[in-house]
Amino acid sequence: MSQARLFVGNLSYQTGETDLQDYFAQAGSVLSVNLMLDKMTGKSRGFAFVEFATPEEAQKAIDQLHDQDFQGRKITVNVARPREERAPRERFGGGGGGGGGGERRERYDRDDRGGDRGDRGERRERY
Repeated sequence: MSQARLFVGNLSYQTGETDLQDYFAQAGSVLSVNLMLDKMTGKSRGFAFVEFATPEEAQKAIDQLHDQDFQGRKITVNVARPREERAPRERFGGGGGGGGGGERRERYDRDDRGGDRGDRGERRERY
């Protein structure tokens, strides 16, 4: 992972990529801004990654901007760490494995398994 790539956290949910580009440009040449968005809503998740041209400019941004007020919030600015490996998540409702696939299971009387209860009027249990 590049020492020129920074993690920026505790952002206002109204912050846009252009806002970050302009704000971080005071520390050096910003190559890219990647604001993390929620997959379902498309709204900001409150953090982003900012990449500088050099590690020196990135360090300058950390020194100048970490724990400073930006759009009403004290932001966190650190060198970005590599993404940690996580176990695969269980998925529900569709495809491959896991429950919730929409199949309807037939219900069978326990008597249908071969035992003969005769005509004793007993209640049949379902499972």
